[in-house]
Amino acid sequence: MDPPMITALAALILLELLKNKVNRNVWVEPVLSNRLTSGIFHSMFSAHRDNPHKFFSYYRMSVNSFDELLSIISQRIKKQDTNMRRSITPAERLAVTLRYLASGATFTDLEYDFQISRKTIPLIVKETCQAICQESAPLEMPKPNKEKWINIAEKFYKEANFPNCVGAIDGKHIRIVCPPNAGSKYYNYKKYHSIILLAVVDADYCFTFIDIGAPGRESDSSIFKSSNFGQKLTRSQLDLPEPIHLPNNIGNPRVPFVFVGDAAFGLNKNVMRPFSLRNIDTPKKIFNYRLSRARHFVECAFGILSNKWRIFHSSIIINPQSAKHIIKAACVLHNFVRRRDGYQFEDTIRCDMEEFDEVQAVGGRSNGISVRDSFVQYFNGPGAVPWQNRMIH
Repeated sequence: MDPPMITALAALILLELLKNKVNRNVWVEPVLSNRLTSGIFHSMFSAHRDNPHKFFSYYRMSVNSFDELLSIISQRIKKQDTNMRRSITPAERLAVTLRYLASGATFTDLEYDFQISRKTIPLIVKETCQAICQESAPLEMPKPNKEKWINIAEKFYKEANFPNCVGAIDGKHIRIVCPPNAGSKYYNYKKYHSIILLAVVDADYCFTFIDIGAPGRESDSSIFKSSNFGQKLTRSQLDLPEPIHLPNNIGNPRVPFVFVGDAAFGLNKNVMRPFSLRNIDTPKKIFNYRLSRARHFVECAFGILSNKWRIFHSSIIINPQSAKHIIKAACVLHNFVRRRDGYQFEDTIRCDMEEFDEVQAVGGRSNGISVRDSFVQYFNGPGAVPWQNRMIH
């Protein structure tokens, strides 16, 4: 290369470096320099706290719940002040994260609301969601024991007239933006990119188990089998109670405790699925109806989750690994808020969620035919309810 060309190339490189040089005398962009006075947290947080209804609407939880959650995760998200600048407090970090989950706003939108750099907000959200998962998940989704399973079953029998049911299970697609170089790995049968949330729900619409992150192209059945929950169920490691007689059915065999799912799940002694609609008779229609009443709890739980945390109303614009932390944190917060604040009417308006699509069904061989037949006999005998025949026609 000729010396003049080398000189010209060096000049261009130097010019580019000068363009990209960071002025270390400026720690914060001027447009964001008034965070402590005009940022929405510093200007409105006290006013929100003085108006419980507005606070709940904005942060999706009560003031008391916010304070309790902050006390649980504060040490994990606390940063030190420096001589150059004050750190963002744990309360503000939690507020940013809750607003991100509650509104579904982009990081750019939150930058101008909270006057915090667009590059800093994703780090805040990630660290806070991880803290929620690490500190609150063991409290809000503890591993059930026999006593807990029995309590869940009693609530299902009371609310859904389905005895020996210890959970409703389903999988939903969570929309994401296609990751770089992912190809069709996350592309599902609905023709968009997603990761899958597999969940078990109790009769209080709370999550007892969740498995997150399987690529959208996979099916419920394969995800269930490979999940930690599915493997423990297969190996009889869930500490389920021993089989018992169904109510008012002492003369017949004992029946195992079961989870209820849709046609995407294989039938076995602990998982009940509906009968195929082809050539189905009345007793089996009644079983399908009774099963659907119990399954309704997981559908509504997904609906409440999505209505409260609006991040699920559009594609999550973040890499799948970080999206897993966000989804898990939202599920943990779902339980946290329901157990402390109950629910708002608008959270339950729609349970047949359009934001979440069902995972594609696949067949599965059965070793639970006799268990399902026991339920068919029970629902058409001593366990019948007055309205069931009317509901199947």
